[in-house]
Amino acid sequence: MRVLETDRLILRWICADDAPFILELLNDPSWLRFIGDRGVRTTDATREYILKGPVAMVERLGFGLYLTERKSDSAPLGICGLIKRDGLDDVDIGFAFLPQFTGMGYATEAATATMAYGKNTFGLKRIVGITSRDNVTSIKLLEKIGLKFEAMVKMPKDEDEVMLFAWDA
Repeated sequence: MRVLETDRLILRWICADDAPFILELLNDPSWLRFIGDRGVRTTDATREYILKGPVAMVERLGFGLYLTERKSDSAPLGICGLIKRDGLDDVDIGFAFLPQFTGMGYATEAATATMAYGKNTFGLKRIVGITSRDNVTSIKLLEKIGLKFEAMVKMPKDEDEVMLFAWDA
């Protein structure tokens, strides 16, 4: 189901049929480096990951990650959305795009629309974002969409601290 639309993008719910794309994204070197290895290596495991992760979150909270497609050809580019993570008090914005679609403004466009959706549809007064200190691209994007560095935090089950950025109404 379509959730958001921008000039160039459609953001829609992720479904089990998206497994081949999500499998590619989860195993992209930049995902593995900056987000972490989810141990998902097959299409069947990816379908399970989708159903227990993004689909379950939408059913539980009404928001989650959205598959980001290019309008002109319906090509899946990445994911962007609102997430409620264990270890964070606030909803955070998450995003990941395949490398061939970075540097074109797609992530900024998707994240800007997602921030507005969180504020206007869900009435969120605070949205956070986390990233590793060496993920310069994500840091720039979080700052571009209005989040400011707040603190270093340690997430459950992670060894290294991550940077916490926040936007407050």
